[in-house]
This record gives sequence, structure tokens and C-alpha cells, in this order.
Amino acid sequence: MEATPRATAPQVRLATPRGRWILVATVLGSTMALLDSTVVNVALPRIGRDLGADLAVLQWTVNAYLLTLAALILVGGALGDRYGRRRIFVLGAVWFAVGSLLCGLAPNAGVLIAARAVQGVGGALLTPGSLALIQGSLHADDRARAVGLWSGFGGVGAAVGPFLGGWLVDGPGWRWVFLLNVPVAAVCVPIALRHVPESRDPQASGRFDVLGAVLGAASLGLVTYALIEARTATGPVVAAGVVGLLLAGVFVVVERRRPQAMLPPSIFHSRQFTAVNVVTLCVYAAFGGFFFLAVLQLQVVSGYSALGAGAALLPTTALMLLLSARAGELGERIGPRVPLTVGPLLCAVGMVLMLRVGPDASYVRDVLPAMLVLGLGMTTLVAPLTATVLASVPPGRAGLASGINNAAARAAGLLAVAALPLLAGMDQDAYLTPAAFDAAFGRAMGWCAGLLALGALLAWATVRAPRPDAPHPECRTQCAVCSPALEAPESPAGPPAGPPPGASPAPPTGSPTGSARPGRTADRRRRRTGGRRTGRPPA
Repeated sequence: MEATPRATAPQVRLATPRGRWILVATVLGSTMALLDSTVVNVALPRIGRDLGADLAVLQWTVNAYLLTLAALILVGGALGDRYGRRRIFVLGAVWFAVGSLLCGLAPNAGVLIAARAVQGVGGALLTPGSLALIQGSLHADDRARAVGLWSGFGGVGAAVGPFLGGWLVDGPGWRWVFLLNVPVAAVCVPIALRHVPESRDPQASGRFDVLGAVLGAASLGLVTYALIEARTATGPVVAAGVVGLLLAGVFVVVERRRPQAMLPPSIFHSRQFTAVNVVTLCVYAAFGGFFFLAVLQLQVVSGYSALGAGAALLPTTALMLLLSARAGELGERIGPRVPLTVGPLLCAVGMVLMLRVGPDASYVRDVLPAMLVLGLGMTTLVAPLTATVLASVPPGRAGLASGINNAAARAAGLLAVAALPLLAGMDQDAYLTPAAFDAAFGRAMGWCAGLLALGALLAWATVRAPRPDAPHPECRTQCAVCSPALEAPESPAGPPAGPPPGASPAPPTGSPTGSARPGRTADRRRRRTGGRRTGRPPA
């Protein structure tokens, strides 16, 4: 029953004006969410001083957003498939802009935290829809180039995010870190409504797993609250932690029994998928804790301005932008086990080098070596990690696998931001006392390096090379700063060389990727059948 999908297959070409507008809309949408995740950390010390907030408020400023985003990102993708990707994308952009406006106007810490949770809901609707619009709107021959451009612009956004955030904090003020999203949405939404065609998954059916989403969000929220407030160890805090853990157990039981589960347990029957997601939890917990604390260390202890602290992080993102595509190709060639082991170890070394960053730290002597080693480690790790997740499941579950891995990474960062200050012995006013924060930061870097070493050990022990015919639903022209590569290798030896710049891509075969060529498909089929014709025409 493939007639319906073929009849509604997208035919918009990237070279047409409409195709370029589609790309602009998706880049603007993803840039909003991406910039927000990279600029807010830089503003935290100034937010704390202006609102008279303690460390717990700074933790919630980050975690309120991550909580709703991690809990609802799978729901956001399913809503787009069901009710229209453009509709949910536009709704997410408007919702995100409203949340950003509320953040920028927040009169106190409580309103800011609530507005950040609203932002997270918008991000959960917006983030999955950005790439889905390219997949659902553009012709199959153009998706590889479009995704590469989308990711390239996203990588530039990630690179300039901390610098832009620092400039805004030191200039117009921290509120503009949030208010900046409003004009971006005001441009993005009309473009999407006017130029992006509506698309949806014709096979999407069944009910939404509302109960699973509520249980997951409640569990994460209560455990996060208990970790952030654990210093008081009062009855309500302990009760929140216990109830959160109980709800996590109920969530697992419910998901095992529901036919339309948000997190179907059957996908974890793949040992490779389970193993790589455990590695993801270790690695992204360390990253989340590091980027939360590093900008505080640079400003509180080393005396950097917000602009200086943001600029200090640029080498890490720049290395990922420049080298991730090569790292993805290397992972294809040698398999994921070595990159997933070496990458976390390099990141651990980078975090140990951050112990040199103290009062009056020299950027060239103390900060830059740590950023370069960390950037090399992340570059080695990220592309093979996400590509291995997608290669570990059947093609039809690639979208679900990517969503679960994304949610796992967000949840890991959420829990790390909640737990790491507690494990490092930071009190609520630690960020106001440079000496106390410096000592606790050193302990926190030890925890982060330990998590990365654990991730490397797990990767070496559990990760194996995927099958030669394993699908890679994303194109490897993508720089992998935000997402993995889309194109499967033609043979176990490695990925194809790819067309030269400006050359026309190979015609589609009816598969989502369009990466196979008709002649090669027919040859392979004849080899499997001993040269006999199977009665089917070539794809």
C-alpha cells in the first residue's frame, strides 16, 4: 500500500525560490532553540546578581527548560507526524517566542523559572519539526544538500552563541538573551506559513501516550527538585525524591503495557542501542555539568566578563564545526568502538586541564589548551555516537531512536546540573564567593572526568561495529554538530566518495535516503538470486 506516500511525495526542489525559503524557515527555527541553549549559561552570574538569586535559582533557570524539553520532545515529533509538521513547527515557534518574551520581562526568579518551562514546551514542539520539514517538503534528491546546509548554519549559530550571549549581557543586558528570540520568530513564522508546504506521516495512527508523557515529566521533575534542594534534607524534599523514583518505576510498567507507548521497551531489545544510550547518559551528563559550571568559574573565579567567558568557549564549537564531518567518515571507516572510547577520554583530559583555570587565569596558557582538547574529544565522539544509535535499529525506527537518544542527552544534562553542585559540595551562595566556588569546581571536574572515563569503558566493552548494511537515515554531508549523518555506506569498507560539488545527486530509489543507484540495486539483486530475474523491475 505505497500508493499514498508516492502520490504525496514532496517535489519542491532546493534550487527553486520556494525550496530556499523552506531552508531559511528551518534554519531560523532551529537557530532559536540552539542559541537559547548556548547563550543562557553565560548570563547566569548576572541573572543571579540582578534578581538576588542563590545557586538553586541558577540551576532551575537551566533545568526548567531542560525538564519540559526532555519530557516532551518525543511527543513533539509525534504531533508533527500526526497533525502536520508545519503546523506544529509554527506553533512551537510562537510558543517559544512567548516563553522568551516572558523570560525577558520576568520581574523575579519565580516568573523566570516558570517562563523557562514554557520555553521548553515550545522547544519540544520546534526542535523535532525543523529537520522533519526538510525531510517532508523537499525532493529526495535535494535532502542531503539541504540537511548539510541546515546543519552548517546551525553549527555557525552554535559557534557564535556564547560570544553573542556575552556581548548582550555586557551590553544591553541579560534580558536580551531571551528577547532576541522574539524578532527571529516574527520572521520565521510568516515565512513558514507562506512558503513551507504541509506534510504529515500517512501511517501515523493510534492514540498519544499522554499518560507516559505525564509520568515521565513528573518523575524527572520530582527527582530534579530533590537533588537541587537535597542540602536541606527536609521531609518534603525526601518525599519528592522517593515519589519521583516510584513514578519512574510506574512509567516503566506503563510503557511495557501500552500499545502506543512513547518509549516502547521493544526498541531496547537491541543491545547496541541500549549500550550507546547508556554511553550517551554518561557523556552528556558530563557535558551538561561542565558547560553549566565552566562559565561560572571563568566569571566568578577568573574575573572574565560575560563576553570573555563566552568567547573562551569558541574553540570547542569551532573544532566541532570544522572537523565533525571528517570524524563521521572516520567512524564509518574504522567502526564506532574506537571513537566512542577515545573521544570521552580526550574530553576527560580536557576537563582535568580545566583545573588549571583559577584566579587570574591566562587564556592562552590555562584555558585554551583545555578547550582545544575538549573540542577534539567532542569532535571524535559526537558524530559516531549518533550515527551508531541510528545504525542499531531497523530503518523504520530511526526517527524514534534519534528522538530517544536526544531525550536521553537532555535528561542527562538536566540531572547533572541538579546533582553536580551537590556532589561537589557547593552551598547556595557558593557562586558569590570565588575561593569556595574554585574549590568546589575542582571537585566537580573530577566527577565529570570520572563520568567520561566510565562512558569510555562502557563503549569499549559493549559497542561493536554495525552491520555493513545498517541504515544511516541522515546524510553524511551534515557536520554533525546538531544531528548525525543521513547516508548509508555502499560497502563495509566505508562510505562512498560522494558527488563533486555542484553535481546532481543520484536518482532516488524509493527509499527515504535515495542513496542507492538503480544499476547497483539491480546488480545486487541478481547476485542474490544467482543471476535470475525476480520478476520485479529495478527500483
